[in-house]
Amino acid sequence: MEWLSNTFPLFSHYMPALITAAVIVVIVWTSNRFLITQRTNLGAEAKLPRQLLILGLTLVGILILLFQIPMSEVARGQILGLLGIVLTGVIGLSSTTFITNIMAGMMLRVVRSFRSGDFIRIGDQFGKVTDRGLFHTEIQTEDRDLTIFPNLFLITTPVTVVRRSGTIISTTLSLGYEIPRASIEALLIEAAEEVKLSECFVQVTEIGDYAVTYRIAGFLPEVKHLLTARSNLRKMVLDVLHQNGIEIVSPSFMNQRQYGLESRFIPTDTSAKQDDLVASDDSPETIMFDKADEAEELDQFRDELERRKSRNQELSELLKTSSESDTTSIKAEVESNEQRILQLSEIIETKTSDSKPEK
Repeated sequence: MEWLSNTFPLFSHYMPALITAAVIVVIVWTSNRFLITQRTNLGAEAKLPRQLLILGLTLVGILILLFQIPMSEVARGQILGLLGIVLTGVIGLSSTTFITNIMAGMMLRVVRSFRSGDFIRIGDQFGKVTDRGLFHTEIQTEDRDLTIFPNLFLITTPVTVVRRSGTIISTTLSLGYEIPRASIEALLIEAAEEVKLSECFVQVTEIGDYAVTYRIAGFLPEVKHLLTARSNLRKMVLDVLHQNGIEIVSPSFMNQRQYGLESRFIPTDTSAKQDDLVASDDSPETIMFDKADEAEELDQFRDELERRKSRNQELSELLKTSSESDTTSIKAEVESNEQRILQLSEIIETKTSDSKPEK
């Protein structure tokens, strides 16, 4: 090294800083590769703390490098002060930069108002959540298209989340004043109960100049087939009213042909097969929200994987203090969990690799 110092005095002067920079690059690159790149089964939420860790390592590395570069204390203090001003300015101006989306993404994860697989409405957009990234949230609409929202938009716009425990679905229609209200309410309740809604109720939402507007609603416990359930309710309302001789001719019925007073405008065949109104695996939601369903299923697999790993850690500690009679059952559970963990890891890796071309 002495000949190198004599030949390249300037190079030798900066040797510690160059070595430090190389070490920092290797550490950051290795950490990123080990924590993120090789973990193909990680979701967006699982990547967030790892990405923040890499960012923290990078900032710490920059500070260490500043102290290794040969310079006067005054110059070093000025550079650190400049970095502080730049960082403060970036945070102060973050409302117009990508940093705001990072902050918004972190806030959304703390609040945890929705997750993958949930139905949400943002403005005039409605769909299922497929991905929650550091900068954006992605939903799949009823047309099977993917819509991406910056996280900043989500924290400044009201977001409606359909609860997984069930929701109320409804439909409205207007009928003439000549039909008794009590009769209409009974028939609408019957229609709602036919499509397996519970706690059904009818409201009169408007008394107009030419018609009365009714709203029939009921509780839907299973929201996976939400759109089909709404459609089924409307179908059944039509069928029940027509089967009972009630015309839906409001608010105005325009027809240039002449009909007698006894004429009725009801379809000839008003019967509907019950099978047509039951949500199944072939329902439209299966195609509309395929990616959202896959994301939801993937999250469930990841949750189960973490639960089983935690359980195995608990069992390992329990083995140290358990009696011989309990050891056999504990080892059997550990082995069962390990098999399931291996199976879940393969499933997650397969599903993650299959979904990459979609992105």
